[in-house]
Amino acid sequence: MAKKTLNTIKLGLFVTSGLLFLILLLYMIGKNRNLFGPSFILKAQFDNVQGLVPGNNVRYSGIEIGTVKKINILSDTVLEVVLVVDDNMKKIIRNNAIVSIGSDGLMGNKVINIAPARTPAPLVAENEILVTRKPVGTDEMLQTLSKTNLDVAVIAAQLRSTLQRINNSTALWKILNDEALPQQLHQSAANVQLATARAAAMAGDLQAVVNGIKNGKGSVGAVLTDTAFASNLNEAIIKIKSVGDRADELAGALNEVVADVKQEVHQGKGTVNALLKDSAMVVKINASLDNIQKGTDAFNQNMEAMKHNFLFRGYFKKQEKQRAKANKQNVAVQ
Repeated sequence: MAKKTLNTIKLGLFVTSGLLFLILLLYMIGKNRNLFGPSFILKAQFDNVQGLVPGNNVRYSGIEIGTVKKINILSDTVLEVVLVVDDNMKKIIRNNAIVSIGSDGLMGNKVINIAPARTPAPLVAENEILVTRKPVGTDEMLQTLSKTNLDVAVIAAQLRSTLQRINNSTALWKILNDEALPQQLHQSAANVQLATARAAAMAGDLQAVVNGIKNGKGSVGAVLTDTAFASNLNEAIIKIKSVGDRADELAGALNEVVADVKQEVHQGKGTVNALLKDSAMVVKINASLDNIQKGTDAFNQNMEAMKHNFLFRGYFKKQEKQRAKANKQNVAVQ
């Protein structure tokens, strides 16, 4: 009887131990603690873990690779999250990977997301502290949604006010009820289309003119493309500039002469002063001109008398014949 009781106790202890081991095994598997494989430790530091607890999953590019082991409070602003990661990920994760806190669905448990960086870097080592990204909290999302709702409410109120003003506007409804308005709009569209076609034609003509100028056609094309013309134009400009310089020099000389004449007239000296102010000089000049005229008349009379003198008559006749012969030759040449 005692032996039977001992066997019953042993059986009970064995069953109890098996149940406890099974429960522990299921717990470890459920928490994904890498019970049957090697693992290593990674760390990340946050100022707010957003409700993250030990046992939450760790994902790399959406694939579960470990769990959260524990959360250490380093200071009032720094929380350190210790991650247990599958040892095979040592060959995948780089030390510039970015760690962030997310949710498993909209209202699910918190998870740690590790995203690879786009730049090359060394592989992670044991107890490596990875770079973190500030998580977006549910409170911040709700505040943003609340602000958005307020903005939508304001926009809806403004739209409602606008619609009321449109409904109360007799002028707008008069325009909308005008049966001639569609025809006028159609005519306006036709006019716009016609103007567009004309503008396109003008643009085509302008392009043709530009092409002709580029090809050296016309006066403008010759001016722009003919190098000889450009050279001649440059020479002409140089000559014009030279003439202008000479004109400036001549004007300067004339200014000096005029200044000298003004000075002589002002001082009462010189020929110009005598011509302008000396009345006796004017009388003498007039007398001289009269004498020259009289002498010229007397000379003409003497020449006419010599033509009739028998000594010079032959000479003058010979001169007249030569002039007549020369005139005939000129007429024949013409």
